[in-house]
Amino acid sequence: MKTDSTYKNAAREAAESRFARSVVACLSESAETVAPDVAERLRFAREKSLEIARRSRENTQDLGVTASGAAIAGFSQSRWWLRLASVLPLVALVGGLVLIQDWQNRTQISVAAEVDEALLGDDLPINAYRDPGFSEFLKAAPSE
Repeated sequence: MKTDSTYKNAAREAAESRFARSVVACLSESAETVAPDVAERLRFAREKSLEIARRSRENTQDLGVTASGAAIAGFSQSRWWLRLASVLPLVALVGGLVLIQDWQNRTQISVAAEVDEALLGDDLPINAYRDPGFSEFLKAAPSE
């Protein structure tokens, strides 16, 4: 699967290279018939495009593994909001899980406090705590 995409990329690059060579050949043939002011503008445009291409290659070499890692992670380098939108659901999920855990802890603490309050506030003899049916007494709803 990986080699298939490699072959497709190589074929695409070869086609682009052939097209570029044919355009260069056509432009070179008609370069002598161009007016001097047009030739100067074309020369300036060519120098500018070569400089842009050179900077682009330098930037991609500088990025190296970082660009590959960003591409693997699915992040676009020019769109910071896309990064935020990709991470935001994860942050919301983790925050929700933390809040649910906190709510469960508070609920367990309040239930334990109610049981302790019922036990300490009741007039039960010590032997009642040793009775096997005492746990059933605790589970039963208070009848008042």
